[in-house]
Amino acid sequence: MRMQWKAALVLMLGAPGFALAQAPAKPSKPAPAPEAAAKAAPAQAPLELRTDDQKAIYSLGVTLGQSVTALALTPEEVQLLERGLQDALGGTAPEVDTKEFTPKIQALAKARQAQVNIATLDRASKEPGAARLPSGVIYRELKAGSGKSPRATDTVKVHYQGTLVDGSEFDSSYKRGLAVEFPLNGVIPCWTQGVQKMKVGGKAKLTCPASTAYGERPPTGSRIPPNAVLTFDVELVDIPGNTSATH
Repeated sequence: MRMQWKAALVLMLGAPGFALAQAPAKPSKPAPAPEAAAKAAPAQAPLELRTDDQKAIYSLGVTLGQSVTALALTPEEVQLLERGLQDALGGTAPEVDTKEFTPKIQALAKARQAQVNIATLDRASKEPGAARLPSGVIYRELKAGSGKSPRATDTVKVHYQGTLVDGSEFDSSYKRGLAVEFPLNGVIPCWTQGVQKMKVGGKAKLTCPASTAYGERPPTGSRIPPNAVLTFDVELVDIPGNTSATH
């Protein structure tokens, strides 16, 4: 949660009119009329990404910006974040006791995660060709296959990419350059149910409710948070064998 909170603050660094070089100076004379201000301070074009340092910082901003989406902030709440950052940069005393509210940020994130999960599933269910399975899994065929479909007892060979609700990737067999094999009845229910609907050579998008993924216990060391909705783009490469034949 600490990273998400920092992400929100860093995201505000790019807000229009936000000064980074120094704290906002108190005006010594009345502010000009809106028309005059617009003429005096035309909008600046975005900085070009020329150096590796600039590109690295931009990449950091994108990554942190993606992480803060889990808070599902409204425009008004973004303004509150900007206001808090402005006060901190300007040396203004906070309007609340930050020590008191720091623990409440975690409670807010937990509550908001449920909202984001619901919104993600709802959005996926409205995509063209999407179908909601009885378990709540959203199945969408991306490319029709021409081979056979696997049974739950089969071993399947797949390529896949897994993403979180913010769109960030947490795993990819494509990046490793090696398709994986596993018994279809030995993985998360979302995969067991969804991959059975595919044919060899086909591709599909599986949007998995937390209850059909890892629930409260994601894999140790993974980037997957508890109770996360997960999305997988899956390519069924082959069906090497029937695992029930070995028992």
